[in-house]
Amino acid sequence: MTAGPAQAASALLGVYARVGPLFTSGDGSELIAEDGTRYLDFVAGIGVNALGYNHPVIRTAIERALGTGLVHVSNLYRTEPGERLAEELVSRSFADQVFFCNSGAEANEAAFKFARKWSGKSGIIAFSGAFHGRLFATLAATDRPDYRRGFDPLVPGIEIVPLGDRAATDRAISASRTAAVIIEPVQGEGGVRPIDAGWLAWLRRLCDERHVALIFDEVQCGLGRTGTLFAYEQAGVVPDLLTLAKPLAGGLPMGAVLLKEAIGAALGPGDHATTFGGGPLVASVGIEVVKTIAAPEFLASVRRRAEWLGARLADLAAHLPRVREVRGRGLLWGLELSEPAAPFVGKARDKGLLVATAGPNVVRLIPPLIITSEELTRGVAILEDALA
Repeated sequence: MTAGPAQAASALLGVYARVGPLFTSGDGSELIAEDGTRYLDFVAGIGVNALGYNHPVIRTAIERALGTGLVHVSNLYRTEPGERLAEELVSRSFADQVFFCNSGAEANEAAFKFARKWSGKSGIIAFSGAFHGRLFATLAATDRPDYRRGFDPLVPGIEIVPLGDRAATDRAISASRTAAVIIEPVQGEGGVRPIDAGWLAWLRRLCDERHVALIFDEVQCGLGRTGTLFAYEQAGVVPDLLTLAKPLAGGLPMGAVLLKEAIGAALGPGDHATTFGGGPLVASVGIEVVKTIAAPEFLASVRRRAEWLGARLADLAAHLPRVREVRGRGLLWGLELSEPAAPFVGKARDKGLLVATAGPNVVRLIPPLIITSEELTRGVAILEDALA
């Protein structure tokens, strides 16, 4: 017997409160529902669909990769796409080596392991407002008590310190105990909060003094989202490890850890592994995505649209009393409200605009990086109407 829509949906484990229509296709910066209604998408798969939907670069890369017959081989053997993507990322970053996996949480877990092996220490320091994943170590480093409730005991040795509190951070980072400090250059789930460059530079110095690895989590804010290929470039602070995921393979599951050779030298065969990471299909797409986003003219277009969007949101906040603050960088913005954000997400969706939350009171905007000026104008107008 063929299941109906409601029965098919109920077959999924209920860990998501899915809302809205059933989407059947996408085009550019729009998602299309089964009834043909088009929704302007300022969520982009939670920052995954940097090139939007049905982009020719991704479609062509997938078709070409499928033509080889190599969807999966395993990491027991060499394949060209993974090696080429690693070279692409190394050539464009501080890194000497790359480890591929399947998600941002996996990338952060791997970074924790690498730092512990390199340092011989076990402590991990994270910060208030952080979101680093839902696995046992990354959940322990994520400042969301509701997410952690019911899953204790989590991985020990991980401490969350108040963001911006230098005295508390100085006490927490120990030369004898701390393996790594992890921070997002722009917090995403924690309310869209760009981190001050001076604070990152101070962390860098402290980590150097105490032989501690500095990890930048750029799973959401990396790969062009802030207007440069990597968010750390704008701070002028170079980490020891950097984690990527969301947009890396254009919607196919892929994560990565970029690391310096000094840390990589501590690891050998058997110290970590993944069955699917860096497989030929996803890596083939990743190569084209990185090359597309890294193009100077592409990043310049992101910065132009980001400048307009920031100014327009500031203007919107100036005359809407329920908007307390606007924060963001590049094409990642949050509007902190004086009341819960979820009802306004629903109102915007009813008017044809998809936005997300970032905590209870923040409306988050993460449009595709290929968004046009006209679409940004239309989207902000819908958002203003919903908030008014």
